[in-house]
Amino acid sequence: MSGNEPSFPATKVVVVMVPFVAQGHLTQLYHLSHLISTYNLPVHFVSTTDCIRQVRSRHHTTTALNFHEFTVPPFTSPPPHPSTPYPSHLQPLFNSTLHLRHPTATLIRHLAQHFQKVVVIHDVLMSYVVQDVKLIPNAETYVFQPPPAFYISSRHWERTGGSGPFPVEPELMKRLPSQDGITSPEFLKFAALQKPDMNHVGELYDSSRVIEGKFFEYLEKEEKKKIWAVGPLNPVHIASNATGLKNRHRCLQWLDKQPANSVIYVSFGTTTTFSDEQIRELALGLERSGQRFVWVVRVADTGDSVGFEERKVELPDGFEERVRGRGLIERSWAPQLEILGHFATGGFMSHCGWNSSMESMSMGVPIAAWPMHSDQPRNAFLITDVLRIGVPMKNWERRNELVKANVVAEAVKTLMGSEEGEEMRRRAVKLGTEVKESVAEGGASRREMDFFISYIRS
Repeated sequence: MSGNEPSFPATKVVVVMVPFVAQGHLTQLYHLSHLISTYNLPVHFVSTTDCIRQVRSRHHTTTALNFHEFTVPPFTSPPPHPSTPYPSHLQPLFNSTLHLRHPTATLIRHLAQHFQKVVVIHDVLMSYVVQDVKLIPNAETYVFQPPPAFYISSRHWERTGGSGPFPVEPELMKRLPSQDGITSPEFLKFAALQKPDMNHVGELYDSSRVIEGKFFEYLEKEEKKKIWAVGPLNPVHIASNATGLKNRHRCLQWLDKQPANSVIYVSFGTTTTFSDEQIRELALGLERSGQRFVWVVRVADTGDSVGFEERKVELPDGFEERVRGRGLIERSWAPQLEILGHFATGGFMSHCGWNSSMESMSMGVPIAAWPMHSDQPRNAFLITDVLRIGVPMKNWERRNELVKANVVAEAVKTLMGSEEGEEMRRRAVKLGTEVKESVAEGGASRREMDFFISYIRS
């Protein structure tokens, strides 16, 4: 640390947040940072210069957080390629995080000289970066788990032979998606670097016990962990229905004119690019469904700041004209949470990244599940088979097959225009109400957050 010394508030505890650099991970810990700051604790948010810039551009940042932009050596990333659903093009970005170890340790040591306790909350994939914290007497680490408790507990159940009791019916577990194809050899090597440095007090989840209570109980019993289920971390009350506001996003302006629960929102996150053939089938499926839709059509995020000349996703000839008035195409960043919270949105076609899944559940919106990689296949299974608030679109065991237009059309019509879909919506709305109540005063997640803050302040 050099230059002007910062002034520190009169508090004994400071929190350092160390997120992973993928967009969904950054978003989760950004929201958690703001939540912790409401308890009058100073929060320092650590990442690369490019990632901090991305956070600032995609979220309404405030001065409540202390951002630390650390540079990493220049690197180049290949463009996203539709032949690999796993975002291998981001691996150079992932590897660049290893260079954050020393500047992060320097920051924590500096804070440790000014506070009685430094609490480091880090993404499980940043354990390598914070490994030096164990050498600082008045600092301690807490792991943030980005996936749901269902994913973590199902992996534990498999590692122990799958023979013990698990809080899901045995017949249902026979359909549990395999782990085949969820990642890449390069990422597995990166993940292996994190394990030797897993030395932490407890774990936090962006989930609620009203959603996954039995899976949290399983983990606490089986793995003897301190666990705090503090989610959803995203805001649950969105002022998306206030029509007439200046600078209102075009997607929201369009939704303002649609009937309640009539629009399916289509977005597959920031890490995967579809092939031209799959884009064509998806477009034709949406057209044939006859349903209203908002479709975010963009290629995946790039790994480096220079990147490449972004390829414009080509839609079938005449498609946009044929669906004009019924469908809206958005080619840039869209305000997903506001869209999901809009009264006109009645469904979400999603890759089932946990961040998107939690946002959808918070807003009571059922999901058409189209998983791509990582924890997404099991997140989709939780949504469609366990919670029963969604319809499957892609069978993971046939993940390399093209999802045809007729499959897209039928799934959309089921979710948006059938009694089965209406029943899913009723369950989703009920769950959304329970989730909102869980973060309110006296709710399950609010109590967990209060317990966690009390624990780190003790």
